Amino acid sequence: MLKWKAVFVFVCMIGLFLPGCTPASLDCVQPEVFCVGLVTEVGRRDDRAYNQAAWEGVQRAKTAGVADWTASIETVDARDYEENIRVFAEAGYDAIVTVGGGMSDATRAMAGAYPDSYFIGVDQDQSANQEFSPNLSGLVFPEDQIGFLAGALAASLSEAGQIGAVCGSDELPSMQQYGDGYRAGAAHVNPDVSVMVIYHNDVGLDKTFGDPEWGAITANSLIDTGVDIIFGVGGTTGSNAIVAAVMRGAYGIGVDTDEYYALPVAAPHLYASAVKLITPSIAELIKITRDAQAKTSVFPTGNYLGQVGLSPYHDLDSSVPDEVKLRMSELNRALRSGEIQTGVFINP
Repeated sequence: MLKWKAVFVFVCMIGLFLPGCTPASLDCVQPEVFCVGLVTEVGRRDDRAYNQAAWEGVQRAKTAGVADWTASIETVDARDYEENIRVFAEAGYDAIVTVGGGMSDATRAMAGAYPDSYFIGVDQDQSANQEFSPNLSGLVFPEDQIGFLAGALAASLSEAGQIGAVCGSDELPSMQQYGDGYRAGAAHVNPDVSVMVIYHNDVGLDKTFGDPEWGAITANSLIDTGVDIIFGVGGTTGSNAIVAAVMRGAYGIGVDTDEYYALPVAAPHLYASAVKLITPSIAELIKITRDAQAKTSVFPTGNYLGQVGLSPYHDLDSSVPDEVKLRMSELNRALRSGEIQTGVFINP
């Protein structure tokens, strides 16, 4: 893939955004130098969530010698997504990583405008697109497997035999996969456990992930019925359900990233988080990208499926029986290999 011959002056103008803007950062236009840039979802690079996990993946690629130069831009306003991506594209960056589903449209637009850079969109499902940009790959994860692991863990640890999940709207296929996977995982380890999954369907999709009050109210209603472990899914709606559960003396299971760090109030009663392994998946995909540029591999146009797993048990490690830890490790292995299927229908 030929490089865009970016104007060096332009790069220096954006030096405030590119940490360590030195002459070494200006040779990204050279064919032998492989540069990777990351544009965050609105928020900081060290957000203890998606942005940080993605950046750590970029840094892992650099440590492994795959990336020669890395930089990031922290997005302040979603309206700046395209321009922030353009900064790296104009500077001749080989791979540009963008974070979060909210950047899908901007990433697709920039991939079309800059065919000589490769684009990796974290949590940006490309399956609904009729036409794929050959230089764009969406890093996606099997949400049904995440739910399955959470349900299996909850069913293994529940003393009441009643577990629950508080999720965003199931109009979104991913939310339905989390919920159905949760039920399937629980049934796999304990068919007698009672599972209640509640979706936030009474508001629009623009509000379903940002309703912490509803999340807390719903979690409390589940606890009132005897539920003793809550799986929270979907932005502040899900995370506040976990916090509310813990405040009532129940336990929580986080999602996507290790919420032990994101929810310090809930951390003492958070068994674990069923996570998207963003960091190793990003590092792996960057390596594939460099190999594709060298024509020793094929760039995964469309979607690239990342791996999932469980976070550490942190403060509750000693409370989780060894047989449960072994079971969860084996389930995770079997899900990855395909030996165990969740049985969840995946909408195309």
